[in-house]
Amino acid sequence: MNEKEDRVFAKEVLLWGGLECTVNRVANQYFSQMDRNGHAYRICDLERFASLGIRAIRYPVLWEHTAPDGLDQADWSWSDARLPELQARGIIPIAGLVHHGSGPMHTSLTDPGFAGQLAAFAGAVAQRYPWVEYYTPINEPLTTARFSGLYGLWYPHGRDERTFIQALLNQCRAIVLSMRAIRQINPHAKLVQTDDLGKTYSTPEMSELASFYNTRRWLAWDLLCGKVGQEHPLWEYLTSTGINPSEFLWFKENRCPPEIIGINYYITSDRWLDQRVERYPAHCISTYRGYRFADIEAVRVLATSMPGVGPLLEEAWKRYRLPLAITEAHLGAGREDQMRWLLEIWQAARQARQQGVDIRAVTVWALLGSYDWNCLVTECRGYYEPGPFDVRSLTPRATAVATLMQELAAGRAPSHPVLKGQGWWRRAGRFTCKPVASRTAVASLHAKYHGARNGAMQPILIAGATGTLGRAFAKICEQRNLTCKLLSRKEMDIAVRSSVEGAIDRHQPWAVVNASGYVHVDNAESDVSRCFRENAIGPSVLAEICAAHGIQLLTFSTDLVFDGRQQSPYLESDTVAPLNNYGRSKAEAERRVLDLCPEALIVRTSAFFGPWDAYNFVTLALEALAQGNPFAASRDVTVSPTYVPDLVDACLDLLIDREAGIWHLTNGEPLTWADFAFKIAAKACIDPSGLNALTREEMGFLALRPAYSALASERGILLPTLEDAMDRYIESRRQEIA
Repeated sequence: MNEKEDRVFAKEVLLWGGLECTVNRVANQYFSQMDRNGHAYRICDLERFASLGIRAIRYPVLWEHTAPDGLDQADWSWSDARLPELQARGIIPIAGLVHHGSGPMHTSLTDPGFAGQLAAFAGAVAQRYPWVEYYTPINEPLTTARFSGLYGLWYPHGRDERTFIQALLNQCRAIVLSMRAIRQINPHAKLVQTDDLGKTYSTPEMSELASFYNTRRWLAWDLLCGKVGQEHPLWEYLTSTGINPSEFLWFKENRCPPEIIGINYYITSDRWLDQRVERYPAHCISTYRGYRFADIEAVRVLATSMPGVGPLLEEAWKRYRLPLAITEAHLGAGREDQMRWLLEIWQAARQARQQGVDIRAVTVWALLGSYDWNCLVTECRGYYEPGPFDVRSLTPRATAVATLMQELAAGRAPSHPVLKGQGWWRRAGRFTCKPVASRTAVASLHAKYHGARNGAMQPILIAGATGTLGRAFAKICEQRNLTCKLLSRKEMDIAVRSSVEGAIDRHQPWAVVNASGYVHVDNAESDVSRCFRENAIGPSVLAEICAAHGIQLLTFSTDLVFDGRQQSPYLESDTVAPLNNYGRSKAEAERRVLDLCPEALIVRTSAFFGPWDAYNFVTLALEALAQGNPFAASRDVTVSPTYVPDLVDACLDLLIDREAGIWHLTNGEPLTWADFAFKIAAKACIDPSGLNALTREEMGFLALRPAYSALASERGILLPTLEDAMDRYIESRRQEIA
């Protein structure tokens, strides 16, 4: 970066981006985020990243990917294609060489040769790309050392203080030697050194351990800045590991202070320690340094709202007086809370800058989302958290987070209505156990960085107050702090223009969800007029009015728009050919709605089941079988069951993203109604012997049903698996019974 660009960096808080590129090792298996998110194979992602308006990107040139078998066999083709492309698009790459990794298979974080080998690779990177100026040789060395050397999660799976500190020392030495090798090629190269930074709060009885944690969190930066000697508060602890003191003092003679300290801040970064273990779930209980205690996210237990990242920026600035950047900002949550989190981080950074903290940038992390961090990437569970782009589509799909990024980068006011609401971490429902109001904790919290929201949030209007789906939307909107109005037919008759216009005028919504409709498939064969009024005319009235007012519209269709002649799941682009009046009414609604309002979102789904409806197929089947009563289910009609909470969550995300057109949303697995009943009974440990598997004819249906109407999607697989959904349904049922 030239001097002019450096001055620009110093004048304002900029927006950066980051690609989740972890390559961590568990035993002899590597977990690669870029293989999972597909960026390893898509250079076209760079155009997507550029569209966000970011000025710089944390970008991988990973040792494990590039030179797993040594520098003499390095394959630079991947980086050769991408780094110049970033440069051409005006995006400054911050090259990351190791990201939660331990290097190629032949080395590890405790290998005495680790530092020198990484430095040789770093020098080769600089030799090949001499114009690259910003580097993060190792991401989060302290966090990686804890996970690999103290907690035993990642290779080399140490569980002791010596392995932990040795892994930290090796990484920090590798950073120093890597920057030395890089600067031999490019003397102007700059170090952006990242690590997780939070704060630990505690009861008075746990204050000594909390103080230890709050000192330990700085260790990586302290080492690099040459601050670790006999005067350091942790000197006795460090040398008690048996590691030669000269290994610590080496950093005093080989200082390598970062040009930018990168702070990675998550909702889980702030912790609460409490010796009263009986108050907390078993998975929160730890034993360390002679204490037995609960270690839990502070936000989940402290009655006082958490201060956020602002005070941490002040602490880091006062400690080092070096420029700062927030180098990871990400939250796994509903779309509205992902946006609220980013906006709060952004506002805190700008406020800190106004108060004299040299904060350079906020980095939106996980541009393509991240996989399996709910188990700390120790196995492939398929758990995905989207980011500005959602990779569960054939091509990465921009979410509302991307739009917010574009607004922040351009200096425009954030525009989405959901940003008026507070995030879950600011709401009363955040607690997972009895709240604690410790004097010490309360006194150390500050309110000035909370990022207050101004004005009331526009509502979502939900039509269908008496239906399963409408009530589910209202319930989940409340959980997600999305203001909504659940309207009955009396309050808004969707087939009457004046009624709809009146509701729009009264409530001023930003979106309308049509969860109403005629649902009796067999009755529709004789009650044709009413069926079409509710299912076709009503949605078309909504579409016309929403289009005129610029309001988002979500309405629902069905798998029964298909005739069942194919034996593979139907996609959105497949031709509709309904067999019954109910299906015809829905097909007609699809046509009319998209003609009148091309921006509308139409979700086809099927075979609802959920925890809040006593009359869905699954609940009725389990109740009958549990009581020893017979239960009939079709053995020759194949469907795709859909768990209502998953459906509603995905629909709300798509609505916030302003998605349009037809989407198929189900939990994915095609199976007959009878097989579905057998499967759920087995999970519930209920005897299925009362189940009668019948043909369509034997079921006595009045309306024709397609033999096969399972749905799949060419637009994106957004819902969890059916197995996962059934497990959660059974758990909710057990909790209700208990």
